[in-house]
Amino acid sequence: MSTSARIEAALAAALAIVDAKGSPPRLAAAMRHAVFPGGARVRPRLTLSVARACGENDPVLSDAAAAAVELLHCASLVHDDLPCFDDAPLRRGRPSVHRAFGERLAVLAGDALIVLAFQSIGAAGARAPQRLAPLLSLVAGGVGMPGGIAAGQGWECEPQVRLRDYQRAKTGALFAAAAGAGALAAGADARPWLALGEALGEAYQVADDIRDVAASVQLLGKPVGRDLALGRPSMARERGLEGAIAQFARLIGAAIDAVPACPGAADLRALVRREAERLLPETPRAEAAVPAA
Repeated sequence: MSTSARIEAALAAALAIVDAKGSPPRLAAAMRHAVFPGGARVRPRLTLSVARACGENDPVLSDAAAAAVELLHCASLVHDDLPCFDDAPLRRGRPSVHRAFGERLAVLAGDALIVLAFQSIGAAGARAPQRLAPLLSLVAGGVGMPGGIAAGQGWECEPQVRLRDYQRAKTGALFAAAAGAGALAAGADARPWLALGEALGEAYQVADDIRDVAASVQLLGKPVGRDLALGRPSMARERGLEGAIAQFARLIGAAIDAVPACPGAADLRALVRREAERLLPETPRAEAAVPAA
């Protein structure tokens, strides 16, 4: 089964619980709207790629970890789009969850997706229960306090913030958790993989900053110019477009260099390069920002 098929099957299996008899049907629909159809699924791809590189021997747990990371990402998008934050009308080219289902169901859908992520991991731990505690702790750290997605959203509410602190929490932390989760699900040490996830996550956020000023609604599937409109920290605003592109290139290089020595190292480096090419918008200097293969 391909990586994409594994991810979609794992997400479908996780979401099957929401259709159980007695579940509120509109909340279930809102949760599905948040998850399907998905974007690039880069975080769960990273999880499965690292698991394979570590000699994956429990694909059920790896799939659950990958699904959990994506469910948490989707939950963060639902909350990020809410009127109290971005008030975004679109996500992935479709109405955002609060526009399609209302604000109350959007809040509940995001909350329920967070819980579902941990339910999914817990249900998959029968073969290697000793892996569950570190895996759950690592994934929770990617979304909670003091340095996960919640902290990243919290920094948007503070009068002052260091840009790198904001970007590490808002995006880097869940990428680091995605990489580390792949290792832990395979029974390996997560620590050598965290730097890869952190660098790739920060690069992803810088690319998002660039795309916010240089891309179109049609390309992104969501509104552009939101960082300036909302006064949010942005690498493109702090360093200008050229400086942001240069920082993106440095972070991609750091991610490639951070791949530990392993049988799948070449495939992982190729994954990072493909993501770099996909993420960077079509700007006059964009081609210079992606390290050569």
